[in-house]
Amino acid sequence: MDRRHFLLLTAGAAALPFAANAAPLAYEPGLVEKHLKAGDTVFLDFKASWCSTCAAQERVINALKAENPEYEAKITFIDVDWDDHGKSDLVKRMNIPRRSTLVVLKGDQELGRIVAQTGKSQIKALMDSALGAASA
Repeated sequence: MDRRHFLLLTAGAAALPFAANAAPLAYEPGLVEKHLKAGDTVFLDFKASWCSTCAAQERVINALKAENPEYEAKITFIDVDWDDHGKSDLVKRMNIPRRSTLVVLKGDQELGRIVAQTGKSQIKALMDSALGAASA
């Protein structure tokens, strides 16, 4: 094996632990429907970069993902930027009241929703309902 291949392989291996914590998908029109049609369980996070409640929710979500890798493995996480999509058809159709709203979908059903809650137990319960649906 030459040096170039060795470096590429070792760099790839070093990145593997970080691959498990993939960033959520950024919302774009049609993305949610695509994943639902594919049978995925979708966790929507309606957020804004300047929102302190959203930041608190994100810290809890990331901590829960770190504790249980099954969340990342079995749930499709999609971030919906409120500044870009707060008046979108998705927001209107789903009757999303504000940023800092978390919603779980499977098929044509909403399995749960949290609005402006930052407690670990509430967010964990929502994520567990998503995990249960994804495993069913």
